[in-house]
Amino acid sequence: MSGVSVRSISDLERAINLTARRDTARLLADALSLAGMPREQFEVAARRGVAAGKPQARTPRPDAGVAAATNTLRRDVASFTGREPELRRLLSAAAESLRAGNAVTICAVGGMAGVGKTALAVHAAHLLASRFPDGQIFLPLHGHTPGQAPIEPEQALASLLESAGVAVEHIPQGLEARGRRWRDYLAGRRFLILLDDAVGHEQVSPLLPGTAGSLVLITSRRHLIALEDAQAINLDVLPPAEAAELMVKLAARPDVRAADPAVADIARMCGYLPLAVGMLARQLYHHKAWTVTGLANSLTEAKDRLALMHAENLSVAAAFDLSYYDLDPGPQRLFRRLGLHPGTDIDAYAAAALDGADLGITARHLNELYEHHLADEPTFGRYLVHDLLREHARSLSAADPVSDRDAAIDRLLGYYLHTATAASRHLAPRTRAGPLSVEASTPAHAPDLLTDIDAIQWLDAERVNLYALSMHAASTCSSYAIAVPAVMHGYLRHQGRWDQVVTLHDAAIQTARNAGDHIGEANALTDLGDIQLLSNDCKAAIESLSRAIDLHRAHANSQGEANALAILGYAEHLAGNGTIAAEHLINALGLHRVNGDQLGEATALAYLNYVQQADGDDAAATGSLTRSLELHRIIGNRLGEAQVLNAAGELALRYRTASEAHDYHAEALAIASDIASAPDEAQALEGIGRCHLWADDRVSARTTLIQALAIYERIGSAHADRVRSLLL
Repeated sequence: MSGVSVRSISDLERAINLTARRDTARLLADALSLAGMPREQFEVAARRGVAAGKPQARTPRPDAGVAAATNTLRRDVASFTGREPELRRLLSAAAESLRAGNAVTICAVGGMAGVGKTALAVHAAHLLASRFPDGQIFLPLHGHTPGQAPIEPEQALASLLESAGVAVEHIPQGLEARGRRWRDYLAGRRFLILLDDAVGHEQVSPLLPGTAGSLVLITSRRHLIALEDAQAINLDVLPPAEAAELMVKLAARPDVRAADPAVADIARMCGYLPLAVGMLARQLYHHKAWTVTGLANSLTEAKDRLALMHAENLSVAAAFDLSYYDLDPGPQRLFRRLGLHPGTDIDAYAAAALDGADLGITARHLNELYEHHLADEPTFGRYLVHDLLREHARSLSAADPVSDRDAAIDRLLGYYLHTATAASRHLAPRTRAGPLSVEASTPAHAPDLLTDIDAIQWLDAERVNLYALSMHAASTCSSYAIAVPAVMHGYLRHQGRWDQVVTLHDAAIQTARNAGDHIGEANALTDLGDIQLLSNDCKAAIESLSRAIDLHRAHANSQGEANALAILGYAEHLAGNGTIAAEHLINALGLHRVNGDQLGEATALAYLNYVQQADGDDAAATGSLTRSLELHRIIGNRLGEAQVLNAAGELALRYRTASEAHDYHAEALAIASDIASAPDEAQALEGIGRCHLWADDRVSARTTLIQALAIYERIGSAHADRVRSLLL
């Protein structure tokens, strides 16, 4: 430590930091000798230095950061791939820095670990170097260097001044003095300064120029929200084609081609993360006996994909660890529990249930994960964790007690069942026959779903999660696998994707059967038959509904029997069995009236209308629809109202006038669009199109029928063929 005068504890701290690692025996001996002070005073200084170098309540980084600014950039990599939009933004920022102005141009390149922040910044810096004739400076700030603490601003400034030619003995003491000297040096000059791997705005703010003309590129795993005037360029993972191209470049083998499906599979299983793609590509390069297909199969079969993503002593998991260890204990726990979530994205309500925490605290923890690029926020209030990060979170959670993990999932399932039940009240196609197979306790925090729109918006946002949670529950034989599809049914039957709905109800049936839950099984069979009927599979629907009726009768459940009878009656009608259909529907009506179930009565009357039409009894059909519409309006069931209006439109077009039919369908369309019921919206559009055809308005008919066809095709409805025939 020649040239360093040690007169006080603060001077000793600086001496320690300039020497290198704080925790070695050599450092202790050298520092004590040079300081000429008692060991007790040295220990005070060392403790201060250590406290300054690692965050409290987080996993410590044992070694001090050593600043090492260089007047040359890091080597650019020949394999750099893609990132054209981001490069354009950086080049544009450079052009801005060269214009006359009063502000320093700062670009903060952010993103998750391994996404290629440094590679982009270095590549851009090499492209821009000639525009900054006074020099290019590269300074690693070691925000996430294994075994090394982040560089303190005072150390960084000393290194920057030394790189500028200032002798060590002439570098002033203290952060403010060094900052002034650094800004004086930069004034009137054009430098490109790359500050790599910043831990936060406090670390980089003192290093910034004070006058315009220079360009500062900063890379960080954090959103540097508090860094004023910085242009944020946040990197996502690579597009699939660019990830495949990167693999081909780095593997450098003639048998590794971007068009190979196995290459695409590897890139996908790497989550299109450049670090992961690069590690596996280099494994292929060095293992000539390996094949792309073999590596893809290994990834597919691996229980821990991250374990395969390494190169020498580097790994994707280790890179993720450094970001995780930057967090406080609360966000760390939430991150681990997000790895347990079977679904995709999550909001603060569900996260609070999963973590068993207060809503406000959870929201702050989610935001901290976002700030550290451990979670993304693709839409307002909804957070998404990258696939590999989720896998890492799941592996970290394995160290938590099994009881804690099980309780977290149970809270999450309870929250979703409670909220889906609240949403289903607006969309229920029938009155539930008996209690749910599991009753969820009221969560501490849940959204208010007061209207149809509230319910539909929540269900739209959570549909994939509800599906994933139901299938997870089925895999563990949990009764939630029966209850969640039951409350979702009214929504799911009007959103299409009926193949997924069939899978849900099949799983519910099997779970209920295994548990001996006969009513749960019967209700799930009723729901399945309903979907099979919508899918135009009458034979399967009749079988499912008949089994449901047998179970309900065996357990004297007249409500469930009436529900299944009504749908079975309509199925028999579609199968051409009019007499049997009428018998089932009349029996269903009788049971619903005895039970005082107005919703069930309205539904059975709507189905009965079709049987009456087939018998040529127009007056009876009109009476059934009129009463059904009245009941739906009394109980405020807008979904049922739209369905009956469509049925009335069809009847009016057949037996009255096109204008009356058009009015019915237009009213149905308005309701169906409002509550996002895709099948009823398509049916209304088809009905309006038929009215236009009846009036010989071919242009309007074609426009409307094309809209109907698009919806039918999107939801996989068999009615698409019927509309296509009208368009011929």
